[in-house]
Amino acid sequence: MKTLKTQVAIIGAGPSGLLLGQLLHNAGIETLIVERQAPDYVLGRIRAGVLEQGMVDLLRQAGVSQRMDAEGLVHEGFELALNGRLHHIDLKTLTGGKTVMIYGQTEVTRDLMAAREHAGAITLYEARNVQPHDLKGERPWLTFEHQGQQVRLDCDYIAGCDGFHGVSRQSIPADVLKTFERVYPFGWLGILADTPPVHGELVYAKHSRGFALCSMRSPSRSRYYLQVPAEESLDAWPDQRFWAELKERLPADLAASLVTGPSIEKSIAPLRSFVVEPMQYGRLFLLGDAAHIVPPTGAKGLNLAASDVSTLFTLLCKVYREGRVELLEKYSQICLRRIWKAERFSWWMTSMLHQFPEADGFSQRIAQSELEYFVESQAGRETIAENYVGLPYEAIE
Repeated sequence: MKTLKTQVAIIGAGPSGLLLGQLLHNAGIETLIVERQAPDYVLGRIRAGVLEQGMVDLLRQAGVSQRMDAEGLVHEGFELALNGRLHHIDLKTLTGGKTVMIYGQTEVTRDLMAAREHAGAITLYEARNVQPHDLKGERPWLTFEHQGQQVRLDCDYIAGCDGFHGVSRQSIPADVLKTFERVYPFGWLGILADTPPVHGELVYAKHSRGFALCSMRSPSRSRYYLQVPAEESLDAWPDQRFWAELKERLPADLAASLVTGPSIEKSIAPLRSFVVEPMQYGRLFLLGDAAHIVPPTGAKGLNLAASDVSTLFTLLCKVYREGRVELLEKYSQICLRRIWKAERFSWWMTSMLHQFPEADGFSQRIAQSELEYFVESQAGRETIAENYVGLPYEAIE
């Protein structure tokens, strides 16, 4: 068996694993990343594209923001379409200058991959049967297969950045974890098309036929979503039907200006809320989807992973530079405070904007009244904006 050593072993080469690796590398802390898939597979995932101010700042701190700053679209607000009328949420004004960045997760991952390769840091792709060991000991280790060889990786700490279905969370004894979950009775049917966006900012539309979202990846590439039943088949939605239904759910002036075209990607994503507590077991730390899932309505999934990265990076720097090992025990509670606030906002956006099949008339009127209060009140708009741009990262002293 081949034996390797590093300070921090990272499972998963998605954006959270790569971002943590880049920050630690820049701080002089050695990392090695193991990833089950090939690089092209990782880059093939079509995911989120709205980056909070905190994540944008973190990417700049990591030194990987050059292309994002050149090509990303800074958005100072977004639109809520209610009863056929647009209500503008002016993020920059309502939050004292904060904005969001439209820049696809695929591009974030691509930039981080290039930076890691340039730095000469090691990522082992197509690592099979990854298994953590001795997590409660002082020297945990991983075993895996790589290029037909059995490998042992000794380390100080393990960062589990391998997603909801990864091995990291599954390596923690079930009786240690407490799981909180809500599964929604609908999904998002999404398409990507090389057409100009229907609006300069994101549009979240509430309609009696169901929710719709108009988003984008660039000035020439659009991303659109429709609420559909959870059990819906993708085959039931040819492009023509999708565009017709989207027009039905948008205000008339937007629908009239919508440019349609062939889809270049189409998928249905289920919606769920999921949190596991604690996010740490011995020297294993869970980050991102390994520990929590949010409905995409509030644009929080990738951004929550970034705040986990920021927290663990800050703690590990204090451990290696100042010997403050006791601070690591705070990882879960620091992360979870922010996670639950983001879960609340994502739940609120989902509950307010979607049609629930079981909702009675009273529930529908309450949701309508609540939305009207929030968009018509200065305090309400400030609350939406504050949460949308992202709550501040907690200071760690």
